[in-house]
This record gives sequence, structure tokens and C-alpha cells, in this order.
Amino acid sequence: MTDSHPFITALADDAKCCEQAEQEFRATMNARVAELAQSRAFAYRRMNVMRSLFDTVSSGQERDATVARAVVMLRDRLGWREDSDARQEVLVEYEKVAQTAFDAVHPSEDNALEPDIGEALAVFEAWYAEARGKPFWVLFEHYMPETQLVDF
Repeated sequence: MTDSHPFITALADDAKCCEQAEQEFRATMNARVAELAQSRAFAYRRMNVMRSLFDTVSSGQERDATVARAVVMLRDRLGWREDSDARQEVLVEYEKVAQTAFDAVHPSEDNALEPDIGEALAVFEAWYAEARGKPFWVLFEHYMPETQLVDF
């Protein structure tokens, strides 16, 4: 008899609404945590790749050879052992970032304006997102299968 009383029914409805609100909040909270985790991971990947790029371009004096070495560094970092048209396209676009980084580290009298590496990187990231439909930094999430240790 107590379950059918309007007061108990109203309390049960309120409890269900609270439960639903909690579930919705948890879903949005989990999505936001995942979004923040991805942003953090991308920021660290961006920082580490750019740090390596600047280390590479700082150590070289000849622009073309140094930029080529920087492109090879990215290729190796991504684990790209074979060539493909898609990979080559990415490396050609990244070469523009490497050239801008070299110019920023080795200013010349020819360049009246200081090269904007941040803009060059943003253009590259936007190009990749447009061309591939996902952020460039997901390329660093490749799975490395465990290999068995074989003792001969």
C-alpha cells in the first residue's frame, strides 16, 4: 500500500531523476577527462617533436642537409620503414616546418621578418587534419606488439 501512495511515488520519481542526472554527468565527465587526456598527450608529443627538430636544426649549418636530416628524424620517430605516397606527402609538408625552424635558428640578412615556427606548425597540423580527417599526433599512437625472447 505504501508504494502506491502519491508521496512515495513522487520520491521514487525524484530518486530516478537524480540517478539519471548522475549518469549523464558521469558520461560527460568521462568524455571531458578523455578529451583533456588527449590534449595533454598531443601537447607533449608536439613539444617532444619540436624539441627534437630544434636540436637537429641547431646542430647543422647547411640548410638543405639539415632539413633533410630533420625529416628523416621524424620518419624514424614514426617508425616508417617503407615509403608510400601518403607518407611522402606528410614528409614533404613537414619539411616546410623544418625549413622554418632552421630559418628561425639560423637568421639571415635575407629574412627581414623572423620566421614564425608556431604558424608553420599550425599550418602543418591544419593541413594534416584536413587531408587525413584526424590530428597528426595520433600517428604516435601506433601499437608495438610484444616480441618473444628467443634464446639460442
